Amino acid sequence: MGHVPIRVRRPQTSLLVVSAIIAVCVVGMFMALDAAVTGNEGSKLPSAIEMIDPVRSANQIPSQTQVVVDLQAGYTGVLVIDGLELQTVNLDELRQTVKPGQQIELPPTTVYEPGNATLTFDPSEGSSIPEFTQGEHVIEVLYWKLTEGRGKARSFTWSFSVF
Repeated sequence: MGHVPIRVRRPQTSLLVVSAIIAVCVVGMFMALDAAVTGNEGSKLPSAIEMIDPVRSANQIPSQTQVVVDLQAGYTGVLVIDGLELQTVNLDELRQTVKPGQQIELPPTTVYEPGNATLTFDPSEGSSIPEFTQGEHVIEVLYWKLTEGRGKARSFTWSFSVF
């Protein structure tokens, strides 16, 4: 039997360079995806706060934007907007003052809903802040565990800009 001669072909330089560039790009994409910070990690919220709206450093927010803070179960708090602490009413206490089947009239202030542990403020006529003026607004939420009381309150501050 004869043997087959082995021929070694010289690689094409341009093909090697293109292959190396593609390999580096693919590895770079996977590294970027692995390092990406999204969701609650990206917003750097304290563990007791699940969500805020408007989000931190938001721009182009309408003047009638609702402010919402979603706390972990078992927490409550108050909102301080541009240095003004807003009165907070408990939605469960409001429900006790209304007859069955009757609509609840929400007061023009912060509403705390214990079932969802949310603080919500809608700027409206009759409230301390009828609308957000153009420019930056600073929101601070003072929050605490229901079992500990306000004396153990912590705070979180963020801002947004109204167009």
